[in-house]
Amino acid sequence: MKMTQVEQVHQLAFLPRLFPVNVYFVEENDELTLIDAGMPFSLKGILQAAKHIGKPITRIVITHAHEDHLGALDGLKQAIPNAKVFISKRDAKLLAGDTGLEPSEPQTPIKGGVPKNMTTRPDILLEDGDRIESLVAIQTAGHTPGHMAFLDTRSGVLIAGDAVQTRGGLAVSGDMRPLFPFPAIATWNCEEALASAKRIVTLSPSWLAVGHGKMIENPVPHLRAAIKRFETKLTRRNQE
Repeated sequence: MKMTQVEQVHQLAFLPRLFPVNVYFVEENDELTLIDAGMPFSLKGILQAAKHIGKPITRIVITHAHEDHLGALDGLKQAIPNAKVFISKRDAKLLAGDTGLEPSEPQTPIKGGVPKNMTTRPDILLEDGDRIESLVAIQTAGHTPGHMAFLDTRSGVLIAGDAVQTRGGLAVSGDMRPLFPFPAIATWNCEEALASAKRIVTLSPSWLAVGHGKMIENPVPHLRAAIKRFETKLTRRNQE
């Protein structure tokens, strides 16, 4: 595990050179908010990192309900049962194993590792714009229907989950990067993902922190280039 800090945000990168899976701690005055729960083997590292920081984990916030972002959730809930679990109202259905689509949603199949035997249930269901201490929940559908990113209002650091990847080259979710194709393979709807990436740009984040790959400072110019590339690719695909 590799630990990197930017402002009040700590990135914990598991298997950073092979298959990087990141979780994040966001420091509040006397507490920690954990964003995502990594893989099952991430449990020990997460608990050790919290001990190193010296603050208790009181909130566990999930960007989206894929197994590589939920793996240690049941273990964490057992270790710290008083920690509140947050997830979007929409992806709470995926957390419970329900892959059905809403009538208003694009009817493209949900992809990726949706959990089948998760016992933890959320305490709080999030909507766009909800506040979690210093964080604002930002609806960023595309990778999953209920995917959310979280903006730290103090520093402008955006924890984007899988709405964007930086491993294999910065890319919008759904834009296949040959050196790290897995987020694209697991993306539900590319058009929704593109719209969400455009929304992220409007927030002008100071840093971009993603589920897979390194954090990037001043990411907006790079995001605009990635959006343009993916937009061109989707236009060509739709014309074929």
